[in-house]
Amino acid sequence: MAAWKFPGRPRFTSRATVLVLVLCSLVAILAYPARQFINQRDEIAAQRVKAEQAKNAVQQLTAEKARWQDPEFVKAQARQRLHYAMPGETPFTAVDPTPGPGATQPSGTGSGPAAKALPWYTTVWNSVDAAASPSPAPAP
Repeated sequence: MAAWKFPGRPRFTSRATVLVLVLCSLVAILAYPARQFINQRDEIAAQRVKAEQAKNAVQQLTAEKARWQDPEFVKAQARQRLHYAMPGETPFTAVDPTPGPGATQPSGTGSGPAAKALPWYTTVWNSVDAAASPSPAPAP
């Protein structure tokens, strides 16, 4: 009669199985809080960047406010922006009578004082009429 052999030690014991289940449970339980922690860290970093930008903006606005407290700066801005002049000065604005190279207008647009005298709805109606009329087909 052949001797009956006991099988060797099982590959996974009940202790190992319980240990694996506990470790998997811990990973599953800690995954969400870890993700929240990482997201909150990113949000904190973004808020710090926004706070730094706001701080820089406040510093710039404070410096600009200080500049506007200077009467000479206010006078210079009034001269430049509003074309003010001091008493006894003669203000003038130079206007170039020739249009620049980018200011050319296509012919037939009716530019000039007569075209500017037309009301806006006439211009709209003329553009609707021009869009509705069939244009000639291009030659091949």
